[in-house]
Amino acid sequence: MSATACPGCQTSRPLDFEFSMAFQPIVDINSERVWGYEALVRGINGEGAYSILSQVSAEQKYRFDQACRTKAIALAAKLFPAGELPHLSINFLPNAVYEPSACLRATLAAARKSDFPLTSIMFEFTESEELTDVAHLRNIICEYRKMGFITAIDDFGAGYAGLGLLADFQPDLIKIDMKLVRGIDTSRARQAIVAATLFVARELGITVLAEGVETAAEFMALKAAGVTLFQGYYFAKPAFETLPALMVHLQDIDIQRVA
Repeated sequence: MSATACPGCQTSRPLDFEFSMAFQPIVDINSERVWGYEALVRGINGEGAYSILSQVSAEQKYRFDQACRTKAIALAAKLFPAGELPHLSINFLPNAVYEPSACLRATLAAARKSDFPLTSIMFEFTESEELTDVAHLRNIICEYRKMGFITAIDDFGAGYAGLGLLADFQPDLIKIDMKLVRGIDTSRARQAIVAATLFVARELGITVLAEGVETAAEFMALKAAGVTLFQGYYFAKPAFETLPALMVHLQDIDIQRVA
C-alpha cells in the first residue's frame, strides 16, 4: 500500500511541542499480578495530560496519535521487566485513523525496533464526540485484531461510549467509567448498572475492567460483582516515565469480605 493511502501522512501538521508518558498499572486479582500498564500523556516535566492535549490542533491529531503510540512503545520497552511482558494499553483517536492498515505502519515499526510483541499491546478508544462512521471504527477494530492487538472501549457508560457501541461491534475489553465506580459500594443504582454491564459482557465474551477505583469499599463491591481487572489510585497512581509500586499487596486482599 502506498503512503498516499493515508491522507493524514500527507496533510497533518507537525507537532510544535514535546511530551512524554506516565504509566498506571492494571491488576488482575485472579492471578494476583500486574496485568498491564496504561500509558498516559504527560508534559516533559510531568505536567498533566491537559497541558499537552490543549495544544493539539485539529490539523495535528494524526501526528499526535502516531507519536503517542511510538513514544509509549519505546518507553514501555525500556521499563517493562524482561521475560513475560505485561500488556501495554495505548489510547487512540478513531477520527485520527484514516486508513487502518496504513496508519499502523509507525506502530508496527516501533514494535519491531523495540522487539515488543503485538499481542501485548492493547488499543483503547474513547468517543469524546459522537461516532458518525460506525463502519470506519469496525474496520479499525477488525484490522487491529488481525494484527494481534487487543481492543478496548474506554470510559464505558459515559458520554457516547455505551451499549450502542456494543450493538455494532464487540471489542475484547471494556473499561467501566469511574463515574459508575465512584461510590458504588453505597449506590444501588450503580451496582445494578454494573451488574447489567457484566451480564452483557459475559454474553458477548468481553472482559470487563473497572477503572478509577479509589477506595477499598469500591474495590470490594466491584470484586463481589465479578470484576477481576482493576485500575485506579487504590492500587497505584500514575508514575512519570517509570512503573509505580502497588499501594496494596494483591496476595493480602481479604477475599473473605466478598465471599
